[in-house]
Amino acid sequence: MKAGLKGRQMGSKMGSKMGWKMGLLAAALGLPLLALALAALVLALDAEPALQPGPVPLALNDPALIERGRVLALAGNCAGCHSRPGGAPYAGGAALHTPFGAVYAGNLTPDASTGLGRWSAEEFWRALQHGRSADGRRLVPAFPYAQTTLMPRADSDALYAWLRTLPPVQQAARPHELRWPYDSALALAAWRVLFFEPGPWQDDPAQSAEWNRGAYLVNGPAHCAACHGGRNALGATADAGFGGGLLPTRNWYAPAFNRASQASVADWPLEDIVALLRDGRAPRGHAQGPMAEVVAQSTQHLPAADLRAMAVYLKSLPVLPEPAPRRADPPAPESLARGEQLYAEHCASCHGDTGAGGVLPSGERVVPPLAGNRLVTMDPPANLVRAIALGGFGAATAAHPRPFGMPPFAHVLSDAEIADLATWLRRRENPQAAPLNAFDVARWRGGD
Repeated sequence: MKAGLKGRQMGSKMGSKMGWKMGLLAAALGLPLLALALAALVLALDAEPALQPGPVPLALNDPALIERGRVLALAGNCAGCHSRPGGAPYAGGAALHTPFGAVYAGNLTPDASTGLGRWSAEEFWRALQHGRSADGRRLVPAFPYAQTTLMPRADSDALYAWLRTLPPVQQAARPHELRWPYDSALALAAWRVLFFEPGPWQDDPAQSAEWNRGAYLVNGPAHCAACHGGRNALGATADAGFGGGLLPTRNWYAPAFNRASQASVADWPLEDIVALLRDGRAPRGHAQGPMAEVVAQSTQHLPAADLRAMAVYLKSLPVLPEPAPRRADPPAPESLARGEQLYAEHCASCHGDTGAGGVLPSGERVVPPLAGNRLVTMDPPANLVRAIALGGFGAATAAHPRPFGMPPFAHVLSDAEIADLATWLRRRENPQAAPLNAFDVARWRGGD
């Protein structure tokens, strides 16, 4: 009896041991199978969409269609990304450095071998609507198809027709330099399943035709949310409500459209919003950094009716309550003293002792004011740091062909001195503003 009990115990132990090993083996085999199943599901969910013929035969030589496409190309600032410095317009080659690696813009000219010459209108529409290349490959989301998907087929065809009028330029596309796994088809498919939903723009029947036109331009072709919506850790637009965010490719901060302390224009006259988009300057704002490029290359060239429509929409955006200010120790008195002295030595000659800016005898302001300037007061102060360290220019526009230019001071001021200067400027506007240190300056002034 004892022998039988002992045998059963040994068998139980052996069975338990064998069961544990078999379970481990099943898990080892099951995990890859589960991963394969998930990968297959992701790829199935992001299956290649079929090409769709247009609703009407496309007349590529229609002047009205071509002009419509030209305006859309300007609204989207296509040349800004698809033209490398010193290269032919729209021939591609420009690099966009992202946290995931470098992306190179493609050739939009109608060259048959390296551009869009062999693309059909259907394939071009699929690229804008679904983020797919002519051969069906998934496009990297640095191309803003999350916004261009809002463009209806008629606008896609118009843009296609206008691009066909460009001089063909033979310039092969440079392969992207994305790190693994961001360069894999599976990673792109997973990103699209998580963050991309195709579909053309739908007007809001409760709003005016002018509001809807402005909303469409801002959210669609102009893809403002690509910068002003911020980005999450995987590079997807984090906030469709234009909540602002640091541009990972440029280190500039794209201010929030829905915050009074940043870029809200809810209390601006419509004429001032139009002036900022058209001329790069208005009584309460000046375009700087990447926005100056957008004004110079894009919005200043748009029809007056489109600028007004965009202004109507931007003015209507809700203004959110300001977040509680972050608590910080006050700066040391010697830091403020150094900042004030640095301002007197390097800034007051242009911006004035009180920060009122420079004014020509004609009355035209040529040096932006610092007093009351949201560039100075905004959190985070990334743009202020970059303006001091790296300098910059306003937008060169028809109204102001020679904008104010800010010289860089990084070669004469240390990071600690820039921090003291920025701290003093901010504390002059808001005595509760958090001080900056050398680490903040080193972090924000990096990039191009």
